[in-house]
Amino acid sequence: MPRRSVSSSLRRGLTFWRRSVQARVVASTVLLSAIVVSVVGWFLLQQTRDGLVDARVERAVAEATDETAQAQIRLAALPGTDDDASTQLRQLADPILQRAEVRGFSVVLAGPVGDEPIDVATAGARYSTDLDLSSVPDSLSAHFNESLDPAWTFTTIRYIDGADTPDIAGVAVASAIQLPADGKFYTLYYLFPMQQEEDTLALVSRALLTAGGLLLVLVAGLTWLVTRQVVTPIRMARRTAERLAAGHLEERMWVRGHDDIARLATSFNQMASSLQRQIRQLEELSRVQRRFTSDVSHELRTPLTTVRMAGDVLHDARDEFDPVTARAAELLQTELDRFEGLLSDLLEISRFDAGAAALELDDINLIDVAHRVVDITRGLAEQRGMTVTVQALREPVLAEADTRRVERIVRNLVSNAIDHADSGPIVVIVNGDDHAAAIAVRDHGVGLAPGEAALVFNRFWRADPARARTSGGTGLGLAISLEDTHLHGGWLQAWGQPGQGAQFRLTLPRRAGQPLRHSPIPLVPDDVEA
Repeated sequence: MPRRSVSSSLRRGLTFWRRSVQARVVASTVLLSAIVVSVVGWFLLQQTRDGLVDARVERAVAEATDETAQAQIRLAALPGTDDDASTQLRQLADPILQRAEVRGFSVVLAGPVGDEPIDVATAGARYSTDLDLSSVPDSLSAHFNESLDPAWTFTTIRYIDGADTPDIAGVAVASAIQLPADGKFYTLYYLFPMQQEEDTLALVSRALLTAGGLLLVLVAGLTWLVTRQVVTPIRMARRTAERLAAGHLEERMWVRGHDDIARLATSFNQMASSLQRQIRQLEELSRVQRRFTSDVSHELRTPLTTVRMAGDVLHDARDEFDPVTARAAELLQTELDRFEGLLSDLLEISRFDAGAAALELDDINLIDVAHRVVDITRGLAEQRGMTVTVQALREPVLAEADTRRVERIVRNLVSNAIDHADSGPIVVIVNGDDHAAAIAVRDHGVGLAPGEAALVFNRFWRADPARARTSGGTGLGLAISLEDTHLHGGWLQAWGQPGQGAQFRLTLPRRAGQPLRHSPIPLVPDDVEA
């Protein structure tokens, strides 16, 4: 499988794991259940094994003791002479070997017991057919060099080459028996296989594994069903909330029953209904406000035109008036210009609020836009004793945009800089790359206090209400500029520090509709002191 496919599958799996509460609950429950089942199963297997082994050892020791006792009785009935020792050994071993073959265990007769350690393989032993004498543990053989008491131990029963029976675990029981013919002690080794116990233990193990596996599957199924009853309403609530967020305010959850989940769904529906009513009220209020602003702006056009005509007549004849009246005529003309600009801005804001604003896209050079705006505002800047220059870092700087709206944005930024620059030059910086184009207006005036960079684009907001508007602005210029920028899918951002001036940056995508990821001009100027 390709590495990319494996990585993609892994990411999908991790995403599903993070998002699915049901999967995590089921996995955690199954894991904990597996640990519990494993511990309990191991404990049961140990108890079963110990019980089987103990029972087998008891039976083996009892059977070996019984065989030795019967052999001792038979030997006691025989004449005890030295000449027939071999005969007595045969009479001792043959019955035991026959019964061992019938009963399924093995026997080894070795001896006599002397001062040297007994080597079963070289002591003239008699033993069951096909038995490998290495099955008798050395520790058990060495036991009779110190004591004649019976003993037992675990061993591995092996068979000579050619036997079909594999090596199996067993119990070795040893007893010492005295031969009447020579009065010496010989050792009898009984080897009892534990094949039946191993089969039983294997059967119990398989049963436990099967039962444990079925139990885990059952636990997983039950956990899945239980969590599904809880998670399903939550998923329904999530989908309903998503549809409500998408604007489908009539969406509601299905209520079934009277339990806690049903009560949650009822509360959710009540909350959605309340939100719907409030949103409807806000939408209606917003619509009324927009309609009021639009109607007032349009209705004021007619009286404003009349007042404008009268004001123009008075302004043209101001030279014939006394100084006070002439000054009043000039003030009237200035305020009429400002009032007319305010009406235009209000109409523009109402179009944005109504969603009726549209772009007339064209390929424009932002450097040309910057030069036109500087030419328009040069007279105002000269009145304040300032200079406004254009610094193009790349030429040309092209973007697909609405020329009128972009020029209005830059004009508002430059006029705002002239109002707040106090002294020092104003620089209009233009730069672009393959993905974005930007214009920044840098001034060295009063700057912005912390937090004001997020407020400068609010309608009618002023950092210093007592400060005069040199350019005669309406307080809506930056708000309209922000709406124009959003209409282009761009960024309009501000930076400023008290005493170090401010910089406003407009960033537009090179092509309309493309997402913005960066700006070719830094928001914080390079000349700012650290």
